[in-house]
This record gives sequence, structure tokens and C-alpha cells, in this order.
Amino acid sequence: MRRLMLIGLGLAVMFSASLSLTGCVVVAPRPHYAARVWVPAYYAPTGVYVSGHWHS
Repeated sequence: MRRLMLIGLGLAVMFSASLSLTGCVVVAPRPHYAARVWVPAYYAPTGVYVSGHWHS
């Protein structure tokens, strides 16, 4: 019985080691987002103050 448990333990260790050495994990790439630019605050030609905002 002891020998059977040692064999089982050895197989489990070898199996877990082989799983850990399989290489890198493949992950799907992130979705592409459009570039965004910060537009600083300014006064419009009509004298209206436009606060800063993100523009895509």
C-alpha cells in the first residue's frame, strides 16, 4: 500500500511539473481603442469658456 501511494504521489508531482513547464499562457489581445487627446480649456470666438475635455 505504501509503495502504491509513493507511485501515485510521484505521478502527481510529475504531472504537475509537466503542466507548469508547458510554456506561456495564451491570452486574447486587448481590444483596440481609438487614440484620445486632451484638449485644454479655451475661450470660443463668441467669448464662451470651453473647459478642457478628452477628444477622440
